[in-house]
Amino acid sequence: MAKSHPAKFQQDSAPQFPVWASSMVAALTLAISLISLNTILTSAYGSSALAMVRSGLAVLKPGSSAATLAEQPAAVAEESGEQPKYRAIGQFLSRRYRVSSEMTTSVVANAHKIGADLKLDPLLILAVIAVESRFNPLAESVMGAKGLMQVIPRLHPDKFQPLGGEKAAFDTHANISVGAKILKDYLRQTGDIAVALQLYVGASTEQNENGYTDKVMAERDRLTQVLRDFEAKRRTARAQPAKPIAAI
Repeated sequence: MAKSHPAKFQQDSAPQFPVWASSMVAALTLAISLISLNTILTSAYGSSALAMVRSGLAVLKPGSSAATLAEQPAAVAEESGEQPKYRAIGQFLSRRYRVSSEMTTSVVANAHKIGADLKLDPLLILAVIAVESRFNPLAESVMGAKGLMQVIPRLHPDKFQPLGGEKAAFDTHANISVGAKILKDYLRQTGDIAVALQLYVGASTEQNENGYTDKVMAERDRLTQVLRDFEAKRRTARAQPAKPIAAI
């Protein structure tokens, strides 16, 4: 008969936690800590801690020359100033059209970049997107209009060519770029936003197809108000002293 080993039996019978469980607990603890830190910094400074970290890392990229580093702080400050604005507009559009806020914020950023390049109001671009596709990047009409700005690729092959051809019609940047260029061309030709919008939707200069122009302009007015509210809140926040960061 084998001898019993009480001490060994007691040790073996104790609950054993696998290594992966301990790692998971540690990871969850770290994640909760980071979320708490982000919440504190967001409350204090009105911007995401993650965005702040990314901005800092962008300045410290390996191989950056002294001259490059000297120029970086202004660029980082500009980015940190613009991103909250993009998020504010993106979140409004996300709630209004029931789509992802990450997607709408990306669309807002693209609209501002392209609008700046073309000297075209980015809020007008966003208003057209709202009426045309309700921020569905995969929208497609029976007439072959595709993407956010409902552009018909076969009618504008020259504009799509530098962006990857007609197959790029569902790409966010390419679609907004082509749609904005078309709208800009109509504005340049007519000198009138209302007439340019009528041409964009395919109506004659005497028509306002299904109130299209009114819908776009009303949406732009809503976005303008969102931007005004955001700027007012930011001015108020800047006028107040920064809150001290609580010890963790």
